[in-house]
Amino acid sequence: MIVEQDRLENKPEQVRATTPVPSREDRPRRGWLWLLLVLALILLVAGAILPRVRARAELKNETNELAVPTVVVVHPKPTAPGQEVVLPANVQAWKDAPIYARTNGYLKRWYVDIGAHVKAGQLIAEIDTPEVNQQLSQARADLDTARANLKLSQITATRYEGLLKTDSVSQQDADNAAGDLAAKKAIVESSEANVKRLQDLQSFQEIYAPFDGVITARNTDIGQLIDSGASGGPRAELFHISAPNLLRVYANVPQVYSQAAKPGLKADLTFQEFPGRRFEGTLVRTAEAIDQSTRTLLVEVQVNNPTGEIFTGAYAELHLKLPGSVSTYTIPANATIFRSEGLQVASVKDGKANLIPITVGRDYGATVEVVSGLTGNENIILNPSDSIVSGQPVRIGQANSNSGSTGK
Repeated sequence: MIVEQDRLENKPEQVRATTPVPSREDRPRRGWLWLLLVLALILLVAGAILPRVRARAELKNETNELAVPTVVVVHPKPTAPGQEVVLPANVQAWKDAPIYARTNGYLKRWYVDIGAHVKAGQLIAEIDTPEVNQQLSQARADLDTARANLKLSQITATRYEGLLKTDSVSQQDADNAAGDLAAKKAIVESSEANVKRLQDLQSFQEIYAPFDGVITARNTDIGQLIDSGASGGPRAELFHISAPNLLRVYANVPQVYSQAAKPGLKADLTFQEFPGRRFEGTLVRTAEAIDQSTRTLLVEVQVNNPTGEIFTGAYAELHLKLPGSVSTYTIPANATIFRSEGLQVASVKDGKANLIPITVGRDYGATVEVVSGLTGNENIILNPSDSIVSGQPVRIGQANSNSGSTGK
């Protein structure tokens, strides 16, 4: 037991004697090993993270670049200094009138039909007026009665005037006779006026052309009841006549050209039925007021039509030659933006979109005329997005100098 105890007490010293103790020279080597291990770990982590960070940055840059829309731009095209405005126009005869009846009756006969050329004062129809004839006969009889009574009153008044000188009748009786004579004269005059009125009505049974022209409509026939409308009944147009040798052409000029549209300007008419031909005319007058509903100026152009080849009521295109006082441009129709703020276009300036309000003139279909808002130096965006706003970054993909292009 004692020996075993001594062996146990001496064992720690033997263990300490057999375990190596690091020297001072081995300690720096271990520090370097740990440092190298840490550096390797850092490089390993950096090699795994940095590519992801770089890829994420590249993806962000690419996304930002793709977020900037690429647009196609055009330049406004100036119009010619002396411009010709083409406007829709309506052709009317210089003289144009409907013909109505002035008396009641039945159409007895008509002498002209549509397309007939008539002279002023030419008989074109007759109306049978039996009621007016009877009224005239009665009025003449009433006139004869009034004249007979007037003659008797004249005799009585003359007789009383003589008797008054001899004091055979009183002054009152003489005054009564004179008053009755005056009343009978008034009755005769009234009857004569009534006869004259009925004679005039009877004369209206013959209808004459009011001026030289062409009958363009006949709305009655033999036996048809004619009502002049004097008694409140329906009034119907019997004939329509126009004088096509001189024409009035009416057109509405946009407000922007209203100051340039002055009387004396030359204007030409073109018709689809006369391809390649132009009919000369002259602007003779304007309304001198802008229509508030259309914001246009009504103008009248006079055109000679001696042969009558231009039909009244026709549709025409009026080529109005205006002086070049208005500077305008044309742009593609698909470059415009319709919003509540009004008509606009989007231009590119310093890499950003800029919305410009404009005022358009004529619409040519593929292109439109801009009369205000542009200077001619803008880069106008074709087919702008509905969501485009001022200040939005944009990139010009290609420039198109053809302002009439409608492609993207």
